[in-house]
Amino acid sequence: MHNADIYSPDLLVMMAGALLLTGIFAGLLAGLLGVGGGIVIVPVLFILFSYMGVPTEFIMHMAVATSLMTIIPISLLSARSHHRRGAVDFVILRQWGPFMLAGAAVGGGLSGFLDSRYLQLLFGVIALYVAVTMIRGQPPQKPPESAPTDAAERPHPLTPLGRGGAGGLISSVIGLASALMGIGGGTIAVPILSYLSLPMHRAVGTAAAFGILIAVPGAIGFGWAGVNVELRPPYSLGFISAPAAIIIFSTSLFTVPLGSRIAHRLNAAVLRRVFGCFLLFSALNILRGVFGL
Repeated sequence: MHNADIYSPDLLVMMAGALLLTGIFAGLLAGLLGVGGGIVIVPVLFILFSYMGVPTEFIMHMAVATSLMTIIPISLLSARSHHRRGAVDFVILRQWGPFMLAGAAVGGGLSGFLDSRYLQLLFGVIALYVAVTMIRGQPPQKPPESAPTDAAERPHPLTPLGRGGAGGLISSVIGLASALMGIGGGTIAVPILSYLSLPMHRAVGTAAAFGILIAVPGAIGFGWAGVNVELRPPYSLGFISAPAAIIIFSTSLFTVPLGSRIAHRLNAAVLRRVFGCFLLFSALNILRGVFGL
């Protein structure tokens, strides 16, 4: 495309329409599945930024950074909506949150130096395996326990693998990988929490809250890394395209609560399979990009 046509009125209207539709779909996914919508937002932004003539050296950086910026308010709305239905587990949030925050901060700080192709390959393979597992069967469940008589005696919501140092390692890796991929963490966290025996609805609600912890340090890191980079689109904050982020959020604001209501009307088995299908599509899309198909 010729440079003179990059910011023509017709093209800008088309891009704005695509961003509005992206926000609608991302909001529905955030409310329904506890994800930040980055799996949808990043590929769309990559295509739009290529039309705008953004250099290939940092198109992915712009897409990931802008996605993380939109995930902040989207995850906040999604977590609030799920919390109203009692679906956010604050025990897990307190224990995993600091490690997830640290992992996302490291990912944001390294954003200007890392090539994400190998990480995309790793994530795509793992996501593909988890998706097939969730579609085919039930996650392992805790053995039945007698009802506790006191709050202090209530069992931990996760199996031992999700507690202590192991839980800290898992949550920090989720934060690191999610920040580098421009996603809110739900794509990885929901199947892991479900595998660790957290009921599906609580896994979705808790993962929605994770998105805030991941997106804030991730967006700051990507923003800082792109401050001195030339040839960025107008009104960019580092690698973050402020106009694109605002347009996407303006529609997701209305669709997040709708997605949350739909999620809580579905039974856990259906919701698990819906998420598995969504994750399968996302994994195949990521792997397709890695191999240039």
